[in-house]
Amino acid sequence: MRFDGKVAVVTGGASGIGRAIVEAFHAEGAAVAIIDRNEERARGLCQELKTRSIAVPMDLSREEDIARLAPEVIEAFGGIDCLVHSAGIQRYGTAVTTTPAEWNEVIANNLTSAYLVSRACLPEMMRRGGGTIVLIGSVQSVMAQQNSLAYVVAKHGLLGLTRSMALDHASDGIRVNCICPGSIDTPLLRDAVNLAPDPDAVMNACRQMHPVGRIGQPAEVASVALFLSSHEASFITGTPVLVDGGLLLPIGGMAAQTPGSNRSQE
Repeated sequence: MRFDGKVAVVTGGASGIGRAIVEAFHAEGAAVAIIDRNEERARGLCQELKTRSIAVPMDLSREEDIARLAPEVIEAFGGIDCLVHSAGIQRYGTAVTTTPAEWNEVIANNLTSAYLVSRACLPEMMRRGGGTIVLIGSVQSVMAQQNSLAYVVAKHGLLGLTRSMALDHASDGIRVNCICPGSIDTPLLRDAVNLAPDPDAVMNACRQMHPVGRIGQPAEVASVALFLSSHEASFITGTPVLVDGGLLLPIGGMAAQTPGSNRSQE
């Protein structure tokens, strides 16, 4: 197994993409630390996995919580080899309608937390002679969606964080990459869709926006996260990897095109 004897830390690991990544690492032989603010879900997943896993409940917007992350993982498993930061939240608004409190909440949970978690894990990776970090960004790391100011800024920031850490720590044997998913069938997506008056119509539109004709599954992102964390990706660092079902391919976006046609709507 690719990760036999390795230790992986996964934030947001109790649900959605994070849970799929935890399950994939565990299936490939890794010991996994599940970092999540939902203690019940995190401990429940540990019980399902049965072996080589611990739950480390914490609020990633709190620096004092993150300070105990590395010591607890190292005490349990002896070190840290891989970090995947998947935790995040979504809030909606423009520069006018987003309140300073909402801005601070999104930046703290989606961007500052990635820096703090990486900062907590990097010294142990350096001590061990190398490691990998994968940040879960978004297609909104490279483009923008209306009415999502703070989220877009935070996800763009993750790409800058990826490139900076990759450059700073290449000589330490540490690779850092960023996955940019399109629409993935997660509780976060479902919660956003359910805000609409007609959730079924919105979900159908999400499917049509992707040239492959569907939204993605968490396991499809997990497989890329494991590849980037493995020796198979040993010459890849500082790179954004789109896992978007072709969402960003069309000029003008899928909303401007008639399904099954190569002409724009008039």
